[in-house]
Amino acid sequence: MRKFSNLKASVAPMVLGLAMVSAPAFAQDQDVQEADAAEDSVIVVTGSRISNPNLELSSPVGVVTSEELELRQTNTAEQFLRELPSAIPSVGSAVNNGNGGSSFVNLRGIGSQRNLVLLDGRRFVPADTTGRVDLNSIPLAVIERTDVLTGGATTTYGADAISGVINFITKRDFAGVEVNLSEQITEQGDGNVFRADMTIGANFDDGRGNVVLSVGYQDQDPVFQGDRSFGEFNVSSFTGNAGGSSNAIPAVIVGPIPGGFGQIAPDGQTVLSGVFDRPFNFNPFNLFQTPFERFNIFGSGRYEINENVELYSQAAFSKQTVNTIIAPGGSFFNNYDINLNNPTIPIGIANQFCAGLGLTAAACTAGINTQFGPTLADGSVNPDFVQVNTQVRRRTIEAGTRQSAFTSTLFNIVVGARGAITDNISYDVSGTYGESERIQTQTGFARRSRLDDSLQALPNGTCISGNAGCAPINLFGLEGDLGSQEAIDYVFNLSQSVITKTSIATVNASITGDLGFGFSETPIQFAVGGEYRSFDASRESDSASQTPGAVVGAGGAAPDIFGNYDVYDAFGEVSIPVFEGESFAESLTIDLGARYSDYSTAGTEFTWKAGGSWEVIPGLTFRGNYQVSSRAPNIGELFAPVSTGLSNLANDPCQGPVAPTGNLLAACLLQAPAGSPGAAAIQNGTVLPPAAGQINITTGGNPNLGTEEATTYTIGVAVQPEQIPGLSVTIDYFNIKVTGAVSSPTVGDAIAACFDAPSAANPFCGPTFISRNPNTGGLDGDPSNTLGLVLQQSNLGTIATDGIDVSVRYNTDITDDIGLAMSFDGTWTNKNLFQASPTAVNRECVGFYSVNCNPQSEFAFSQRTSLTFDEDYTLSLRWRYLSGVEQEPLDILNNGQAFIGTSPLFGDVDFTKIPAESYFDLSFQWDVSENVLFTLTAQNLLDNTPAVVGSNIGSTSFNSGNVYPSSYDALGRRYGAAVKFTF
Repeated sequence: MRKFSNLKASVAPMVLGLAMVSAPAFAQDQDVQEADAAEDSVIVVTGSRISNPNLELSSPVGVVTSEELELRQTNTAEQFLRELPSAIPSVGSAVNNGNGGSSFVNLRGIGSQRNLVLLDGRRFVPADTTGRVDLNSIPLAVIERTDVLTGGATTTYGADAISGVINFITKRDFAGVEVNLSEQITEQGDGNVFRADMTIGANFDDGRGNVVLSVGYQDQDPVFQGDRSFGEFNVSSFTGNAGGSSNAIPAVIVGPIPGGFGQIAPDGQTVLSGVFDRPFNFNPFNLFQTPFERFNIFGSGRYEINENVELYSQAAFSKQTVNTIIAPGGSFFNNYDINLNNPTIPIGIANQFCAGLGLTAAACTAGINTQFGPTLADGSVNPDFVQVNTQVRRRTIEAGTRQSAFTSTLFNIVVGARGAITDNISYDVSGTYGESERIQTQTGFARRSRLDDSLQALPNGTCISGNAGCAPINLFGLEGDLGSQEAIDYVFNLSQSVITKTSIATVNASITGDLGFGFSETPIQFAVGGEYRSFDASRESDSASQTPGAVVGAGGAAPDIFGNYDVYDAFGEVSIPVFEGESFAESLTIDLGARYSDYSTAGTEFTWKAGGSWEVIPGLTFRGNYQVSSRAPNIGELFAPVSTGLSNLANDPCQGPVAPTGNLLAACLLQAPAGSPGAAAIQNGTVLPPAAGQINITTGGNPNLGTEEATTYTIGVAVQPEQIPGLSVTIDYFNIKVTGAVSSPTVGDAIAACFDAPSAANPFCGPTFISRNPNTGGLDGDPSNTLGLVLQQSNLGTIATDGIDVSVRYNTDITDDIGLAMSFDGTWTNKNLFQASPTAVNRECVGFYSVNCNPQSEFAFSQRTSLTFDEDYTLSLRWRYLSGVEQEPLDILNNGQAFIGTSPLFGDVDFTKIPAESYFDLSFQWDVSENVLFTLTAQNLLDNTPAVVGSNIGSTSFNSGNVYPSSYDALGRRYGAAVKFTF
């Protein structure tokens, strides 16, 4: 009942909106035909390879025009795609800790790897081993429009198009010079974005040829979380109190001391046993907007040799750098051997170590006072030398922040020939080749081997190892007392690099046209062809980056990956006009298609589609489409080595202060080595909550993966009533179901599989699935010995989503001098279910957020109203609406309810829900002259701030700075100015 009641409540704003940002398929197909028919008399619409001036697709396609992007002053493709009502945010500029240097789109919320990004209907070079295209590399200055088909399209384009296709269409036959300059800045004076583009084009030889060259530059400044009131201080999602990391300053000591753990006292002399009350606030150092710099070049050309042969080419080059900045590093949650006579250990803490080790007073004194290491000056064994194995969780702010620079360089080249075979049949043959290289350089991280050296220091200030440059580092010191600059340089003044490379080669040949006959006046249209595609991808790391635990605080190793596959495709489509001009059918068309693919990795697959459109009377058309689709696993899913990284979990079922008992105790002990300090910590109830709300997860590829199978269908109606000129309405129901989905359990799945029925007999409680820290008993720690949750990939998953898309557009003249344009694009999502395996929870994410679900509103829309005065001035208001979301019920069962009450940092709060949100953007355009267009924008006009939900109720990448900055605007009101010169 909740779904339908909420839908009814949304009808009022929908009706008031009365329009859409992207035109409905039938209306916009007509618009595109009018624009292009004069040149070619044919058009290829996204979702079909059939060229037909009268084609109206059975699948809905939305369009975002270049004029719309000018009104928004959009700088990257990811910016506007993440705001589509049919999408939820993927990685973009608001993702900092977890940003890999590329931006993606997630149509329908079923995974960014399940939608396909094209440039002029052709595949573009991918950014990484997943085969996804980096949206930062799309040259928006030459994009005429963006077609968005939100439904299966694997029959037309091959694998990866289960949830839809994003097709960027470049300007054709551009002639002249166009220069765009723009500047944007937030009201608080940060986050400046500068962009400049110049496009030059010319026709030659009486229009038989055309060349275009476009050059662009963009520079984007950071916005720090500490510069926004809601992001300045970290707050726990489940207590409302100040949150943060136990990798703190002063340090937190975990064993061996009385009580098992404690934080160093403010005077720095002793450990307050069993106390941890000063977590490190890492928020201010992190980002709400990542720095970004881009330089891109795009060129295209065509020349018609004769009516049967036209040669064409296209080339794109892009070099861009994305920088991420996270809080200063430290020793984190690793165990270190520290000699008791280390001069950095205060005497009070040294005595507490002695007590924890059970040393006699004499042995303790001798261990503290000896001047030698493991051996004496004569080389004999030092009987007084005492080694302490302990965690000293100390934040090393003196060494500065941790930074990653991702520099991506790519090129993509297309060459081809097209022309007429007969009067009604044409061909198109093309080849594409592209390469991408992304270099990640990390700085500010401690190197484990050198940190171990620096912690083995003698009273005379030298390192036991005697390694060149080694100096004692002081993890026990208060803020500002980390040790000498020599020690900081020795441990931290190093860099690591990871290089990801991809290449793609595609050859495509197709023949399109009509058969010259049919069942009606219009003949049967067809398209047949073949495609060969080869994809190679690799990730190569230096020795430190690929060794677990070698880089302290880096989140996990990046082992080398090498993989490739090739695929041969054969495809065909027919569009059959059955009736035209009949009393019961103005037109009735049936669309059929099939594709056969042979993958070197996944074997063969067969996909097909069947659909049709029935125009009952002029202006009223019913349409539907059914597809059986598939997706072959990508290189990362197949060949990525097993590695340990990070995810979020607020509460560990085995944590203290009360020791587990009964079946829970048995399950927890099963996950730690018998007799280890970790097992003792579980029994004693001294297992700490996950540090900073983060735990280890271990993932990797599976070379035995097979293809996913999907069924998708849409049923809809398009209305263009003759009685209301300028009005068009489309309503489409969509349904997508994926079986055999390549997937791994969510964090919540892994926890629930064991702890919903904990016992030593539950196989999901064993170390194969949950492997704990042998020293602390927690799920966090050194990735070399703590796997955490093991989330193995398989083909056991299922995904199901359905809902309704509504689009409306209305254009009219109010007076001779005033024009009105209204647009609306809304999506109501009925469900979005994910089940990792038949025994896992069938998880619903629509309307919820948690560590398992990024926020997905049940209803979202974008509405624009524009007034044009004297054809020279345009005032336009955009309204974007997101219905409210709440804490996932299953997350409440597993982690407890998020905090409701009075927070010391934020006052009265309710972290269990995010209310509905409306954003308004105002734009003003002035055609100063025939050659100059001036645009002013005010985005987030009401300066809305995002709802605070705390820092550990979602995944690290998307729940950041106490909010969800990818879903809800964290930058605040910002202003933009742009000028476009055309000659």
